[in-house]
Amino acid sequence: MGLQKRLPFAKRTLGMRDDEALKRILELVDAAVSRLPNPPRESIRRKIDELRRLVMESRPPQLMILGRRGAGKSSLINAICGEKVAQTGAVLSQTGKPVWYVAETSRGTIRILDTRGLGDKTKPESANFQDCLEEIKDAVASEVPDAMLFLCKAKEVDSRISEDVENLKEIRSFIKAKHQYDAPVAGLVTQVDELDPKRVDPPYENQEKQANIQTAVGALESAFRQDQIDLMRVIPVSAYAEYQNGKRMYDNYWNIDKVVEYLVEVLPKEAQLQMARIAKIRSVQTSMARTVVAATATICAGIAATPIPVADIFPITAAQIGMIVTIGYISGRELSYDAAKEFLVAIGVNVGAAFVLREAARALIKFVFPGGGNVISAGVAFAGTWGIGEAAIAYFIQGKSIEEAKRRFDDTRKKKGEEGPPGEAVSA
Repeated sequence: MGLQKRLPFAKRTLGMRDDEALKRILELVDAAVSRLPNPPRESIRRKIDELRRLVMESRPPQLMILGRRGAGKSSLINAICGEKVAQTGAVLSQTGKPVWYVAETSRGTIRILDTRGLGDKTKPESANFQDCLEEIKDAVASEVPDAMLFLCKAKEVDSRISEDVENLKEIRSFIKAKHQYDAPVAGLVTQVDELDPKRVDPPYENQEKQANIQTAVGALESAFRQDQIDLMRVIPVSAYAEYQNGKRMYDNYWNIDKVVEYLVEVLPKEAQLQMARIAKIRSVQTSMARTVVAATATICAGIAATPIPVADIFPITAAQIGMIVTIGYISGRELSYDAAKEFLVAIGVNVGAAFVLREAARALIKFVFPGGGNVISAGVAFAGTWGIGEAAIAYFIQGKSIEEAKRRFDDTRKKKGEEGPPGEAVSA
């Protein structure tokens, strides 16, 4: 069977969540790093800890959605997930008592605290928002949200907004007191498609439309400033979609990628990878994958800087394979380790060639510049690892051909080779 038919490493999985195998890879890499002098040993171990939190301790993100009835909470959840995971209510509020629930997608789950709309009376006679506020406090007393999404309809930013923001501030203060956690906030101006002129479609490249959007954004930003709510960002969005038999037939999504980018930026490390995978927004997945690539390349450079000519090639290769599996996982695939090795071969990389290249570089530089061999071998490991990472991003996330992935590997390796590894990875 030809190489092209064996790719794209489809369903042959041991599974990204083969945690024991990932744990062994990190242990192997950590053992190699333990042989390094300090510096750079501790700085590289911090990179290993970063990867461990991103990958080994990965968990579903926990989001709290707060806003008035009709603000588009369910539509936003569906847009973030890229699938219909929440029912939207065209007439009646779909949300009763605040409750944590799991939004199941084909790529993972998000835990969501679904709240009754601000000012929404769902209980006869007795309901008011103070009741809802206490219910929300009960819900966050045992489980803390990683981030809060505060929704306000674009046409209602001047309708009792100060009262709503004050309620948000009270909930956030309660979370801080209960969990010692400053929950980041995204203020979302929703349904901007309803602003005049309505006939304009995303990306809303119309002067009048943009002016109306910015007016709504400015009103919400002003309300946040008055209540001194920090750790926040205001993002205008549209999230309307139509589904048939569970399949999205139409949408006017706009700025959903900005919302996800913000969430990945502010979420705890252990929730970032799942958020990027679930949202399936290429720009977000690429950014997350490059975080993994940068950490892995720095680790490999540090290992290569040790004057041990044979032993270090094995943890370097293991780290590179773990990096490929992780990038595949971020993209929505679950790769086996054999499939990751197969990808290395497909782009023209193998352990033997890497070893010869590294040792030849070390020998040559030691001959020309005695004492400098470790720096060059670190540079080769750094550039090669980054090249492999960019090739994996091109193939698994960006949907490029294996030929394009190979070109990306060659171009990136050359570029990063000219730049050299970070100083902390090679200082000894």
